[in-house]
Amino acid sequence: MAFTVKNQLILNVLKEEQVPQNKITVVGVGAVGMACAITILTKDLADKLALVGVIEDKLKGEMMDLQHGSLFLKMPKIVSGKDYSVTANLKLVIVTAGAPQQEGESHLNLVQRNVNIFKFIVPNIVKYSPNCKLLIVSNPVYILTYVAWKLSDFPKNRVIGSGCNLDSAHFHYLMGERLGAHSLSCYGWVLGEHGDSSVPVWSGVNVAGMSLKNLHPSLGTDADSENWKDDHKQVTESAYEVIKLKSYTSWAIGLSVADLAESIMKTLRRVHPISTMIKGVYGISEDVFLSVPCLLGQNGISDLVKVNLNLEEESHLKKSTDTLWGIQKELQF
Repeated sequence: MAFTVKNQLILNVLKEEQVPQNKITVVGVGAVGMACAITILTKDLADKLALVGVIEDKLKGEMMDLQHGSLFLKMPKIVSGKDYSVTANLKLVIVTAGAPQQEGESHLNLVQRNVNIFKFIVPNIVKYSPNCKLLIVSNPVYILTYVAWKLSDFPKNRVIGSGCNLDSAHFHYLMGERLGAHSLSCYGWVLGEHGDSSVPVWSGVNVAGMSLKNLHPSLGTDADSENWKDDHKQVTESAYEVIKLKSYTSWAIGLSVADLAESIMKTLRRVHPISTMIKGVYGISEDVFLSVPCLLGQNGISDLVKVNLNLEEESHLKKSTDTLWGIQKELQF
């Protein structure tokens, strides 16, 4: 045996196979993917992180940059590759990859291009990690969560869209700013379709169990003198402002996705407003994914919380369903 520094320093007493128990993959190493990755690392949610992308230099550079900071992390292994074999035996796959919308491009054409990307990504994930949970972040998130479900043939509990988790968090932040309270102490749900068509459930907005609607009956209506409706408008429009200012969004969605990953990896069974198959709920009869409050744990989505929606809120959900189904039925798999 050669006398190396290692064998002079270390006496091996057991041949130990190093099999990660809590492995996460992030597919896509753009701004959103890397924001997800760094937040997962700093929250110490996995014992191995695999990055997957298509631009080899970018992929290797991001991996090396993270590895160089590993002293400050509690994770022993960060790997990357274009080959999906690096994703084997995962607990959770976070998909952020997708095509950006081109100027003048129709929504349906963008969706179809992303379907074609998913037709490569999803079967490769399933091949190497048939028991994982899929967390879809790519936009349009509701349609692509449906696409991932169709392509994976996974049960619906294991295909999750990031949905309105961030919309609701932003809503809490704006409530806190108004009331002078931390957003963790403010409660309110934004449900339905992520973005412009989302539905704020004003009847459930509360602090310490005190309903704001009871204190201020016109809350969220056109007759509201305090214009609380503006908070929801800010939730739907602020992403466009961030994109205008810095060209993309990244940190907030990265934090939101890591929040969801934590509930899955630690079996927390917290309630999140995330996109799930809601056929059979609220009178919906199509295979669509929309955000409703869900219990999230080691098996993905185990339960839905039944929220009492008024007629206007239900009609918004139905309208979103019709829009999504109108696009989904035209998709080519």
